[in-house]
Amino acid sequence: MTARCVQPGRVVGAAERRPWASLAGLLAALVLTGGCVVGGADQDQPGQSRPERPRQSAPSGADGTRADGSTSVAEFTKDFEVAVDKAELYWTAQFRASGRRFQPIRRIVPYQREGEVACGGQALPRNNAVYCSDGDFIAYDVRWSVAAFRQVGDAFLYYLLGHEYAHGVQVRLGIRYDFTIQQELQADCMAGAYLGGSIQARQLELEDGDLDEFREGLLAVGDDPDQPWFAEGAHGTAEQRTDYFFRGYESGLSACGLS
Repeated sequence: MTARCVQPGRVVGAAERRPWASLAGLLAALVLTGGCVVGGADQDQPGQSRPERPRQSAPSGADGTRADGSTSVAEFTKDFEVAVDKAELYWTAQFRASGRRFQPIRRIVPYQREGEVACGGQALPRNNAVYCSDGDFIAYDVRWSVAAFRQVGDAFLYYLLGHEYAHGVQVRLGIRYDFTIQQELQADCMAGAYLGGSIQARQLELEDGDLDEFREGLLAVGDDPDQPWFAEGAHGTAEQRTDYFFRGYESGLSACGLS
């Protein structure tokens, strides 16, 4: 995925750790936990934008790496920064259109060890990415995220960030459902709306294989078949998550129960 015109609690359901022997094994750990609603955030003016040159792919060279050559930590870092910038730009525009001011999520926190970062007194496990409303930050296991980036490709990284950023937006809007699965599927839809809207606005540009990366990744992060839909931490089946993501991607926020 290429960028254009770049602009500069408690945790619900920790991700289950599983072997990374395959794409499904790698992403099965990615149950994209949602930060719960623990307080909100005041609204401030967003930052200003700056132009950005399109990213060039790094050379291929790691086992299991996709053909787009997404391999280096430097490339991962750049893509992650672009994804954050685009999310801020997208949600700033959506809030402005509804007559509100948007405050970007305060911090993005990479970590490498279990317990290195905590949310509301609860240590975050390895192999995870979360939004924490207690402190208003997104935290992610950087080693695990880079491994997913290398094996799946760069486009799925934008979904990962978009999903967690959507939880921050839910907090800002005061959205809280009775069941975790409702919160999570809406976040999937909102991530799709962010990506589809950014592409329509020519802030992001699809590259060959990006849609396949979204589909492959989403199919790999669904709940286990025996997971009750009403269970705390349920995120939805692979089919549900894919459906909700592409609802938002194709139809925008109105498909997510937002306008």
